[in-house]
Amino acid sequence: MKVYQTNEIKNISILGSSGSGKTTLAEAMLYEGGVIKRRGSVEAKNTVCDYFPVEKEYGYSVFSTVFSVEWQDRKLNFIDCPGSDDFIGGAVSALNVTDTALMVLNAQYGVEVGTINQFRYTEQFHKPVIFVVNQLDHEKADYDGTVAQLRDRWGGKIVPIQYPVTTGASFNAVVDVLKMKMYRWKPEGGVPDVLEIPAEEMDKAMELHKALVEAAAEHDDILMEKFFEEGTLSEDDMRAGIRAGLVTRGMFPVFCVCAGRDMCVRRTLEFLGNVVPCTDKMPRPVTTEGVEVTPEADGPTSLFFFKTTVEPHIGQVSYFKVISGKVKSGDDLQNADRGSKERIAQLFVVAGQTRTEVPEMVAGDIGATVKLKDVRRGNTLNGKGCDYRFDFIKYPDPKYRRAIKPVNEADAEKMMEILMRMREEDPTWVIEQSKELKQTIVSGQGEFHLRTLKWRIENNDKLPVEFLEPKIPYRETITKAARADYRHKKQSGGAGQFGEVHLIIEPYYEGMPAPDTYRFGGQEYKVNVRDTQTIDLEWGGKLVFVNSIVGGAIDARFLPAILKGIMARMEQGPLTGSYARDVRIIVYDGKMHPVDSNEISFMLAGRNAFSTAFKEAGPKILEPVYDVEVSVPADYLGDVMSDLQGRRAIIMGMNSEKGYEKLMAKVPLKEMSNYSTSLSSITGGRASFTMKFASYELVPSDVQEKLLKAYEATQTED
Repeated sequence: MKVYQTNEIKNISILGSSGSGKTTLAEAMLYEGGVIKRRGSVEAKNTVCDYFPVEKEYGYSVFSTVFSVEWQDRKLNFIDCPGSDDFIGGAVSALNVTDTALMVLNAQYGVEVGTINQFRYTEQFHKPVIFVVNQLDHEKADYDGTVAQLRDRWGGKIVPIQYPVTTGASFNAVVDVLKMKMYRWKPEGGVPDVLEIPAEEMDKAMELHKALVEAAAEHDDILMEKFFEEGTLSEDDMRAGIRAGLVTRGMFPVFCVCAGRDMCVRRTLEFLGNVVPCTDKMPRPVTTEGVEVTPEADGPTSLFFFKTTVEPHIGQVSYFKVISGKVKSGDDLQNADRGSKERIAQLFVVAGQTRTEVPEMVAGDIGATVKLKDVRRGNTLNGKGCDYRFDFIKYPDPKYRRAIKPVNEADAEKMMEILMRMREEDPTWVIEQSKELKQTIVSGQGEFHLRTLKWRIENNDKLPVEFLEPKIPYRETITKAARADYRHKKQSGGAGQFGEVHLIIEPYYEGMPAPDTYRFGGQEYKVNVRDTQTIDLEWGGKLVFVNSIVGGAIDARFLPAILKGIMARMEQGPLTGSYARDVRIIVYDGKMHPVDSNEISFMLAGRNAFSTAFKEAGPKILEPVYDVEVSVPADYLGDVMSDLQGRRAIIMGMNSEKGYEKLMAKVPLKEMSNYSTSLSSITGGRASFTMKFASYELVPSDVQEKLLKAYEATQTED
């Protein structure tokens, strides 16, 4: 493959819902571009893009796949993205390094929830979108219905460039209103016959042609003037207008394909080669320092690594985009994130797992390299004198969590190594070794996402693992003030131990006044504040430690030990062993012994006094509550609301969005355990949701009672 220049390179993401036929379209493009000699199929498990064992097992794309096609002296770099919401990380990575999105629709189903979700990301990243209506040969294909759905959501920006003459088993021809020709295929597809538009189609073709001309003129002032003067535009003028409309997202062209029979794929490639903007015409990437970087071949060398895979017999394959300058085999570069030096031994253009070595790549191109020592996804490698650093990929928060452990406890360390390696391949897997819960927690985008992770560990790495219900990170707090004292005394020959602590505890809230006077059991306690420490707890909330000791009842040198004892008890709350938070503690009195008092004595006295007072202070359990946003078809709204209310949700509001309802609720984490599976079951996979931590809230008294009994049972067992 020749070295392409920046103005000859186009980078395109292939998006769409599961089952829309993206991988089949990619296979047809590779075939038409001469990259492969024979088209594979998902059913036969021999496609270029779905080459990992887990993808062959499930018949779904799990990873995004990079491939390139040379077409009309242009290099078209594609990234075929998984359709399932569970693997949205691949689409997010791809959209950050490509310039245009090809959104594939299944003509049977039209605009699906996956289409809407992925379109939102194209909106977020301001990427041009071209819609491709696929599977027009299916008996239930409905091209007109699909276009109507598109217009219902995105209005006049939807501009058909082609329409099928018929759909279903007899599909074999489309009318192209940019070329004003009819394309007709033999049963084997491939190269079409280019014919004049039949008389019976001319009125419809002219109407759509006129709409296309007007849409093209609308996005360029010079073309608009020309259109007013001449009443039409040339084909080249229309291409220029469409390109301008794409860049500003002012229009979304619609194409037809039947990827399974290789019909209209060549024409789609031709349009992409002619019309889609090259990478030098798109907005510039910005460094972490806010510097815009122009993709110029003679600029400083800078590579951004957006994806890694681990492949048998090779190890880590690292995928990058050349942001600036050019890179050659043998170049020595500096890792801006990790400080290490790397040599680029080989450069590859890829098509799935097939790699073709090239000597050089220039700004805007996408490629791969292998055997880098210390490069991770998200790292930037720079040439001498360049200090660019990029950090523009932000992944969605996880929605589904499970505790994971190896069947054989001795394999725990090996399991963690595998998990961390796999997270490099898919950053939407989040791995946490929770000291608090004493569990390893894996979080992802859904049940299928985590099931895939388990399948890969067990089948690729031959390590049996099991999923468990994750414990909930409850918190403990108090609701009223209480007082306690505790004397620690121990005498066993020689030096003894003695420490006595008197303290008051109360709930803490931001901005509360300094402590003054308290009354317990008819006795008044006057507090004179000598010193206050406010500690931000690493698990959230605060501990405020007030020294109110007068007359030297306890030497100041023992106060850190008292605080240490209290902190130890805060880490294992008296109710359920959960972290305690938002407590103010006033140490106001105590006793010490001139010989037997020491730090350990006061640490134990402080811990036990705090524990006693905590149980008297109206202790309550707090649970994590999440903001949940559900996007659901209007037909299913009632069922989804009923399900949420059964999960102790508080509905915060809702709004309509073109056939979909957006439902906002606050839901306890405990109730979200299987929500992704349940929502999919209720709505037939047509709804989606996001969740984000909101706050800790008091659990209802009946739930608290259950938690206390469960904790007591575990303590009895221990």
